[in-house]
Amino acid sequence: FLMTNPNRVFPRESLLNAVWGYDYYGGARTVDVHVRRVRAKLGEKYASRLVTIRSVGYRFER
Repeated sequence: FLMTNPNRVFPRESLLNAVWGYDYYGGARTVDVHVRRVRAKLGEKYASRLVTIRSVGYRFER
């Protein structure tokens, strides 16, 4: 989802709704856990493209 909308900041709640749906029962910090896992899979070279926007959410940089 982030990669199809590069350079756009998404709040955690928006990511939860877009990826897991409105019916998801869990906290917004779930997004943090999954972002950490995605970064690990991307490796050192690309992990920095997934930027944390403090107190807001995340952005993917091209």
